[in-house]
Amino acid sequence: MYDLTVIIPTFNEEANIRNIVVAVDAVLKEHTLNGQILVVDDNSSDTTITIMNDLKKIKENVDIIVRDKDHGLSQSVTDGFSHASSDVFVVIDADFSHPPVLIPSMYEEIRKGNDVVIGSRYMVGGGIKKWPLKRRIISVGATFLGRLLFPDVTDPVSGFFAVRKDVVSNAPLKPKGYKILLEVLGKGTWEKDKEIPFEFVDREVGSSKLKFRTIIEYAEQVMDITLYSFFHHQSAAWREWKKIFKFGMVGISGILVNMGVLYYLKEYAGFYYLVASFFAIELSILNNFLWNDLWTFRSSTDHKLSNRWHRLVAFHIVSVGGLVINMGILWLLTSIFGVYYLVSNLVGILIAFAWNFLVNRRYTWTRK
Repeated sequence: MYDLTVIIPTFNEEANIRNIVVAVDAVLKEHTLNGQILVVDDNSSDTTITIMNDLKKIKENVDIIVRDKDHGLSQSVTDGFSHASSDVFVVIDADFSHPPVLIPSMYEEIRKGNDVVIGSRYMVGGGIKKWPLKRRIISVGATFLGRLLFPDVTDPVSGFFAVRKDVVSNAPLKPKGYKILLEVLGKGTWEKDKEIPFEFVDREVGSSKLKFRTIIEYAEQVMDITLYSFFHHQSAAWREWKKIFKFGMVGISGILVNMGVLYYLKEYAGFYYLVASFFAIELSILNNFLWNDLWTFRSSTDHKLSNRWHRLVAFHIVSVGGLVINMGILWLLTSIFGVYYLVSNLVGILIAFAWNFLVNRRYTWTRK
């Protein structure tokens, strides 16, 4: 039984495979880790398989699986999960885009109790080198969609990660395309994650496998994980949807507070209606903040009073932005495009709600 298994998916990687296996093996030995190196190959037409068979003869901890059908990076990684001889898996590319020197750090974080450890290009300390603009744009777009499901993870589509076996052992993974980590996060059983920054370096030799079809498959994957979460409430994605539902319920309570205070101050306290509206808006904002702080985002809330004041200020700023968005869309659709004002207002409310949730989730109640 090995301490960990390093899974390397390959297809026509004859230029890299020997070097990456030797490099990973050297890192494992340097840190006295009893690690298996498992290459999962999609029946390469070059000499990748031959090179691996030669390495197997001289390295007892090296093995290869050759897949004859259902080719794809994600499918290869999933097969690797099934054949690995350890309880911890580390997934790394064959082209040195991911630094093998971080494998021991990932393993150590798993031993500390984390279920998933992710190499992140987008957190402080991470980065991307030698990527053309087109790939950067695609990557940013894919990361944005992934973070809608997992806002606390800065790089949910990273190809460099470690995971406990029990996270994926019973998960109904439907591997497709290149974003296997998103599938693991969406359908695996996990609670604690950790990110480690790294600098992604585009391959020096060989060719990229990125195709337009990859983008389509990724969009399908996001939709599949979303639908999965609606019917499997133990999933991490459902935890995020619960926050959205709670945020919406709090928003409804804020409307009731606003209307009630406005009516009372105007009708019974004799306030001028604009003054009454100011107090009504402020009290509804305070109502929303407290409920969201104590209920919606309770798990990610730091209970220090000073930090709560910071969150309150941030929430006010975001709320003002949402009000401006709502009023702006109401004016634009009604005055410029002639849309019925109630319809315009509804559209404005929905867009302002999305703004309020996403920005507050990202900045007001972000995980430290």
